[in-house]
Amino acid sequence: MRPIFINVGERTNVTGSAKFRKLVAEGDYPAALSVARQQVDAGASVIDINMDEGLLDSVAAMKTFLNLIAAEPDIARVPIMIDSSKWEVIEAGLKCVQGKAIVNSISMKEGEDKFREQAKACLRYGAAVVVMAFDEVGQADTAQRKIEICTRAYRILVDEVGFPAEDIIFDPNIFAVATGIDEHNNYAVDFIDAVRVIKNTLPLARISGGVSNVSFSFRGNEPVRRAIHGVFLYHAISAGMDMGIVNAGDLPVYDDIPEELREAVEDVILNRPQRTNISNTERLVELAPKYKGGKSEAKGPDLAWRELPVEKRLAHALVNGLTDFIEADTEEVRLSVARPLHVIEGPLMDGMNVVGDLFGSGKMFLPQVVKSARVMKQAVAYLMPFMEAEKEGKPRENAGKILMATVKGDVHDIGKNIVGVVLQCNNYEVIDLGVMVACDRILDEAIAYNVDIVGLSGLITPSLDEMVYVASEMERRGFTIPLLIGGATTSKTHTAVKIEPGYQGGSTTYVLDASRAVGVVSGLLSATEKDRIQAETRADYIKVREQFARGNTNRARATLADARANSFKVKGWQATPPSFLGTKTFTAYDLQELADHIDWTPFFASWELIGRYPQILEDDVVGTAATDLFKDAQVMLKKIVAEKWFEARGVVGFWPANSDGDDVVVWTDETRTTELTRLHTLRQQMSKGEGGRANVALADFVAPLGERDWIGGFAVTAGHGEPAIAKAFKDKGDDYSAILAAALADRLAEAFAEAMHRKVRTQLWGYAPDEPFDIEALIGETYRGIRPAAGYPAQPDHTEKAELFRILDAPAQTGMELTESFAMNPPASVSGLYFGHPEAHYFGVGRIEKDQVEDYARRKGWDLKTAERWLAPILNYERGK
Repeated sequence: MRPIFINVGERTNVTGSAKFRKLVAEGDYPAALSVARQQVDAGASVIDINMDEGLLDSVAAMKTFLNLIAAEPDIARVPIMIDSSKWEVIEAGLKCVQGKAIVNSISMKEGEDKFREQAKACLRYGAAVVVMAFDEVGQADTAQRKIEICTRAYRILVDEVGFPAEDIIFDPNIFAVATGIDEHNNYAVDFIDAVRVIKNTLPLARISGGVSNVSFSFRGNEPVRRAIHGVFLYHAISAGMDMGIVNAGDLPVYDDIPEELREAVEDVILNRPQRTNISNTERLVELAPKYKGGKSEAKGPDLAWRELPVEKRLAHALVNGLTDFIEADTEEVRLSVARPLHVIEGPLMDGMNVVGDLFGSGKMFLPQVVKSARVMKQAVAYLMPFMEAEKEGKPRENAGKILMATVKGDVHDIGKNIVGVVLQCNNYEVIDLGVMVACDRILDEAIAYNVDIVGLSGLITPSLDEMVYVASEMERRGFTIPLLIGGATTSKTHTAVKIEPGYQGGSTTYVLDASRAVGVVSGLLSATEKDRIQAETRADYIKVREQFARGNTNRARATLADARANSFKVKGWQATPPSFLGTKTFTAYDLQELADHIDWTPFFASWELIGRYPQILEDDVVGTAATDLFKDAQVMLKKIVAEKWFEARGVVGFWPANSDGDDVVVWTDETRTTELTRLHTLRQQMSKGEGGRANVALADFVAPLGERDWIGGFAVTAGHGEPAIAKAFKDKGDDYSAILAAALADRLAEAFAEAMHRKVRTQLWGYAPDEPFDIEALIGETYRGIRPAAGYPAQPDHTEKAELFRILDAPAQTGMELTESFAMNPPASVSGLYFGHPEAHYFGVGRIEKDQVEDYARRKGWDLKTAERWLAPILNYERGK
């Protein structure tokens, strides 16, 4: 007789369900409760509740939701699993739950003492606990490690803490199979084998797990994922698995899975000997498309829309981004109207108006809009020869003329390009000056083109100063047109405090993202609305400045001396020497290896599709757009790899090093007598309170003078070739593919940094030679060691890249260069330092006081004005005062 399996509903989880996250973020708890109710109605015996999201007050959200559940008998009848990586959230939840709760989770990853402490607290609250198979070394991947960690945890809980064995639920880690990496082939078998032993040797303990992890490789193909879940659970439950986090009501019956698919899945799950000349994984991959969406891939596209009138066909093509018939349909309309210009002003613009309406109402998303622009451009390009031949033809009127540029010293333009395409889709003429554009050229071209608006973009923090300068020059030269500000480092506060006061001749407006651009521009150019909108923006920015000023008073910070006294103390440890000293260069690095290391979540964010991958593909709102974008990205990525569109180059270096105060001394050799350079770090000055954590600086993670330690550095790029590819697409009017290529180059560069860091940890430095390959762990940065980059929170000073590039000889070895503002070129590049200390971790320096700025200026050989310029975004006082 098979044991009863307990479904743990997974949808009341802000990290797993975009719909639930949105409801909680908006405070729509009645609707959020309906998600929990649906899980219970679908058969969930327990509901897992997780409120871990960066912008949420997780404690308050957990308390509010659990208190509301307590008043809903149809939900409260099932046990609650409080799921969080933050102990304070778990404890807040335990204080709210009526009856017996389940804590998900505790583990020994921070050592046995912390594990005992949390277990005792759970015991006091009368809660059962999920214990992850995770210890000080890392997550258990083999059956032996799973059994070993669970046994050790069981003995501590039962023999030492006095925890009831029946309240222990082990999660021995379900990992993805069929990844194409041979080491992963036995992951499901390892889990099943571990379950069998744990159930036989640890009396009364239960087994759980996150079932969806096992099918991670087939994200986007739900029928195959469900089959994998069904087959996996069939065997895991037989071995003794008691419960699992699954989408309740979405599991197939084992016998109902098509025999061909079930056999292929079972071969993968059980890691059976391959039946044919290809591996089990390859066989399932070949079979998977047949079952995607429950349909055979052999069926062609639905062409019913081709029966519509031609105007509706054009609208359909624009909305759906279809180019196959656009020239034929455009020609059909051209033959029916007096002038080719009428095709653009009539059916094509009607279709783009539909696109604009759908985008504005949230029913279309940026990737789809950019595809629509590609269709529009192809149609216009087809009509151009006819319009040029028509001597009396007049250029069509546009809604306005906007000049856009990435400011001097900055080379990043993906976001700017997306904004430009969206504006063009709404009949605005866009003059894009590209990247690294000096102030004088921006303003001279604005006059020459007689533009209606100037838009500035920037990614790196020095761009903020350049934008302030451009605004002041617009004021000096008597401009009165609106100025738009956008880019990753910009903000409404910075715009209001630093930029807008310097340009009073015209209005200055911060644009959060591309989805707001059309509304902002149309308002600023509206004859009837622009005065009111500009006045409201000015009044709003005055309030922002007043709030900022109030927030900058009475800001208690530690003095630099006190912060240093509370530094992070390096505990005694034996540093591992790297396998070589000096540098090692990598050219034409394998692009396929980099593709395997891609973290896709930021890729979707660059297109303003927000959500974690792979869950975003199933999101109720953006899932369809994300899936289509991902499909296009996969097609292009295969071409990038196969045809070597880009070249990836990198350099890595290791040197003896020691900390000297807040500096890291890098030595030329092991005699440690001659300095190669000094790397300067900044220290947190926020007040930590009595008994609080340390005020950290990166130098703290390197052993002090007199001890043996080392530091590493790297510079990698996947951007060689990308500008030419993007230009070729743009020249064809295909902005969508140009932006997609640039976004993929960025992802490959980040993947290169991640892949190289793993090679460093396991081989080149070798302080973690036994670290298993686990892409989810890599993306989650659960490994030992960090690779902080200059310009980011742990070291906000971009100028530190200069010394790193010098000792790596990065320009000669990789072809990478630094601009005058220390942006890296090609844009798809990453650089940073390697720290190998076991307790090294990422952090943010935060705002710093004048005593540290003066000290930093002295150490760098700068005057105070120079230090304030480069540290402007983190100054905790008014610059220049």
